[in-house]
Amino acid sequence: MRIISGLEKHRYVAIISAFLITITLISSMAGCDGDGGNLPPSENLEITTWYDLDAIRDNLTGNHTLMNNLDSTTPGYQELASPTANGGKGWDPIGFYTPQGPTAYVGFKGTFDGQGYEIRDLYINRPDEVAIGLFRELGYGGVISDTGATSVAVTGGTLGVGGLVAVNDGTISNCHCTGHVTGDEYVGGLVGLTIGGSTVEYSYFTGSVTGNLQVGGLAGRNTGTVSNCHSIGNVTGIDTVGGLVGYAFFGSLSNSYSTGSVTGETCIGGLVGLSDTIAPTVETNHVNNSYSSCSVSGNTYVGGLIGSNGEGSTVRNCYSTGNVTGISWVGGLVGDNRCTEMSIGIVADSFWDTETSGLTHSDGGTGKNTTEMQDIATFSDAGWNIISVALNETNPVYIWNIVNNITYPFLGWQS
Repeated sequence: MRIISGLEKHRYVAIISAFLITITLISSMAGCDGDGGNLPPSENLEITTWYDLDAIRDNLTGNHTLMNNLDSTTPGYQELASPTANGGKGWDPIGFYTPQGPTAYVGFKGTFDGQGYEIRDLYINRPDEVAIGLFRELGYGGVISDTGATSVAVTGGTLGVGGLVAVNDGTISNCHCTGHVTGDEYVGGLVGLTIGGSTVEYSYFTGSVTGNLQVGGLAGRNTGTVSNCHSIGNVTGIDTVGGLVGYAFFGSLSNSYSTGSVTGETCIGGLVGLSDTIAPTVETNHVNNSYSSCSVSGNTYVGGLIGSNGEGSTVRNCYSTGNVTGISWVGGLVGDNRCTEMSIGIVADSFWDTETSGLTHSDGGTGKNTTEMQDIATFSDAGWNIISVALNETNPVYIWNIVNNITYPFLGWQS
């Protein structure tokens, strides 16, 4: 057990305090219910053009259906979602934000069923604005499902920047986003910031994400539930950067993976940059049954799976295989499994590849060579829910599948 220094404690307390202030601010602005339940009745729209999509902002509680793909050739694109729209700012996110008043966010609280169609070529360039995405906020009880946002180019400022949703307090299910997302804080390829009680499931991002603080391939910060998700691409930031989630704060992350590259300075992880909680004596944050094959590069607190794993945070049945480089507190699986006199972050039944990572050390987990990492016995002996399958086959009844002696474990839901 490593007792962290006073300087490190100060740094972590400062980070956590800042995040708590942000959570309190956002909760007070959103009222944990977006508009506080005072939105007027809405029409239910069938969306065939960008004009129809734009009309959602006046129908924030309706049940809307996307009837076809929208792209640069669809009516309304030039006026509403192109690089020349709105004075070069592009699309105006659905929902409202005002810096004053008891409810600063007025989010979308209805349902949006994409029916498997895509919203393509979305352009947003609003680097000085907060909460930027196709939707500014998905409010409590709101649902976006079966929707793609592809070839996006989204640039925003702080308090949430995402290709699909800036701030999620509802449910995002079976959605995907591809393209490029850039911002300052809470930046994710699909969603920037998730609030406790929210869900992101069966969704993914492919492309590149760039930001400063709390940057992730799928989500910048998660305090809700992320499951059966993945991210493929390049994630670049400065502090708290992860291939899937930048900052896992409370909540849970399970049955998910990331691949590509992750680059930053402090708290840099292939799957999660920083996994933490403010309740160190209670397990309130979980990372389970997930993996990363990202190459990871940083300075301090750098890990193939998690850069820094904090008190009250558990990691179980996970692994990483990517190359990891850094200066201090660098680990094949976890860079820093932080502990104090009160408690320690838990890392159990988890592994990393000592050959591909280039590291024989990790602050938690068990190192195995590549042959051992492709042997089902390594994982079944650790109690994993795993089965051997033939090449190009999957068995979704089991959480984990492996083509024994040929592949690393992969998730049963992966095709």
